[in-house]
Amino acid sequence: MIRSKTGRRFLRGGVHLKRLAHAYQDIISIENLLLAWREFLNGKRNKEDVQEFEYRLFDNILALHQELKNKVYVHGPYYHFRISDPKPRDIHKATVRDRLLHHAIYRILYPFFDSKFVTDSYSCRINKGTHRAMNRFRDFARQESRNHTRTCWVLKCDIRKFFASIDQEILIRILRKHTQDEETLWLLGQVVRSFNSSKEGKGLPLGNLTSQLLANVYLNELDQFVKHKLKAKYYIRYADDFVFLSHDKRWLESILPKISVFLKDELRLTLHPNKVSITTFASGIDFLGWVHFPGHRVLRTATKRRMLKRTRGLEQDSPTVQSYVGMLKHGDGKKLAKMLK
Repeated sequence: MIRSKTGRRFLRGGVHLKRLAHAYQDIISIENLLLAWREFLNGKRNKEDVQEFEYRLFDNILALHQELKNKVYVHGPYYHFRISDPKPRDIHKATVRDRLLHHAIYRILYPFFDSKFVTDSYSCRINKGTHRAMNRFRDFARQESRNHTRTCWVLKCDIRKFFASIDQEILIRILRKHTQDEETLWLLGQVVRSFNSSKEGKGLPLGNLTSQLLANVYLNELDQFVKHKLKAKYYIRYADDFVFLSHDKRWLESILPKISVFLKDELRLTLHPNKVSITTFASGIDFLGWVHFPGHRVLRTATKRRMLKRTRGLEQDSPTVQSYVGMLKHGDGKKLAKMLK
């Protein structure tokens, strides 16, 4: 378990804010690097580059520690490849040395930032995830529709090319609001600026563990705006997909341009024009791979086809089949589960 220190508090505009109490030395300590290695190693022992690093583990960790201590550390290059999950995605994989550092940063910073996030942000967080997000969505729909006795409208939004569009300088400015430790900010700057998408100063690599945390830090600005400025009660975000539920369609229509302006002005992001909609919950809402209706949910057609394609010819007890069978328990998937078995 990671211990989280109490953050320092200070006044800004009469409001108490909490700052990160951990120091740079906590991140770069040999103890933290060794603990980070143990976490990083899970499931990677058979990788050749991991074995090479582990062969001289203590020498490599000591060398990394000295580079960080003397602030001469420079992040290495990325290895780029593409996957289909289901749509094509560009993955950028860092070296073992750099990925170890990402784990060291993550294990110190995650507890602090996680405590700052809104309850209904579900992506890449401990004890959250897609299933909890879907259940929360179902509960919100039931509450706002008064147990399905009145119309519930759902505003669905998606951010266009989110990871590739993150503005690195805005991200560092956001991080500065949470810590005054210049050494920690220097290190985070090294990681953030180690990558560029098609545009200079833009993007975070999908392959970095730190990217998951930093993406949530970035969009937490949107979450806070939604909760405290728009006063949205029924709001859920999973990565760059987010939904609002309300019986008042006009209110949803009124907040949409405000969201668009906030994303553009504050975060240099834009909504995907083809993935914004306001529809009734009863008509079926496609969210997180399932189509949700009052009282039940069914697997999205594209997800169903992909599942059947991936499991064709596999044994019933194969990990892939068992994984899909487990997933189908979260909706109306008994018939599909029988097909897989």
